[in-house]
Amino acid sequence: MSTPNFPKAITPPETSVTYLSESMINNALKLSKESPRKRIIYPLHKTNENTLHRMFNVLQPKTYIRPHNHVSDNKSESIVVLKGAICFITYNSTGDVLTYQNIKAGTEIFGVDLEPDTIHSFVVLEEDTVIYEAKPGPYVLSSDKDFFTWAPDEGTPEALKFVEQMEELTQNK
Repeated sequence: MSTPNFPKAITPPETSVTYLSESMINNALKLSKESPRKRIIYPLHKTNENTLHRMFNVLQPKTYIRPHNHVSDNKSESIVVLKGAICFITYNSTGDVLTYQNIKAGTEIFGVDLEPDTIHSFVVLEEDTVIYEAKPGPYVLSSDKDFFTWAPDEGTPEALKFVEQMEELTQNK
């Protein structure tokens, strides 16, 4: 879900060398709090056609990351938690939870690397969570993520209920 007036992502930097800074993160944090989706992406790659996509994903609790995988485009993905914490969840094809792991900046487990056929999602455990993601491009909306009928569409009341169920799961971790 995205409102017509609120972007899903910030415009990427135009520089050929981009120094990653606290001011970049602070700007994205402000926008993530204003976003109806409770998150904003700050891409570092310049276009959707780039062969490597790098981005900050800046998130607030209660955002909904719909379970998905990347089989269509055969894309692996890496996520590093720079600030805050998430609970990373994997599922089987019918929606049963296979694994879940808290991932927190500055701790023993601070990131995850996954293969394309891994159905995954996560819930945000702390305000102002910042993750760094990297995965192959190009980005094609119609094939970037494979979704499942058991995972509710973003922006629906069922999605909020799904997030709450996953949050309950994380409390058992």
